[in-house]
Amino acid sequence: MIQPVAALGAAMLTLSGSVWYLPALSDLRAGADRPDSRRTAAAACLSGWSTTGLVALLLLAAEAWWVPGGVAATGAVVTVCLLGRAGVQRRREVREAARDWAELGTGPLPSARARTVVLVLLAAGLITALATAVVSAREGWSPLTAAAPAGVTVAVAVGYARVARRP
Repeated sequence: MIQPVAALGAAMLTLSGSVWYLPALSDLRAGADRPDSRRTAAAACLSGWSTTGLVALLLLAAEAWWVPGGVAATGAVVTVCLLGRAGVQRRREVREAARDWAELGTGPLPSARARTVVLVLLAAGLITALATAVVSAREGWSPLTAAAPAGVTVAVAVGYARVARRP
């Protein structure tokens, strides 16, 4: 009596896993449009979920517990090996991409301090533009007067970001 209940649980788990294995299936079907690491991780996902579905079927069909247990262990080993390979491929792809970007000479990324300064400048400009828009609406001025402080602040923020990015 316990095997049919376990089979039902495994079947429901497999059905609920469609949020993972359907996107993985589309990644595999995309072929060369996806990086190797992503396709290998998708294969690992599919092997894990298909193992769960196969175990559900074997729990109903097999008399002994060792059959579904062996299939579950084998599927887990295959899934873990594929995930490990996907991790190795991903690290290799990241190193290759970093090397490619370094060859392009994009320069260093701005520091956290520079990003904070740009964010503060943009926020101050938007607040100033909002205040100017409220005052211009109340006083009957042209609506374009609110664009001036915003434009100046955005220009200053962009200029600071370009200077901060230089080596």
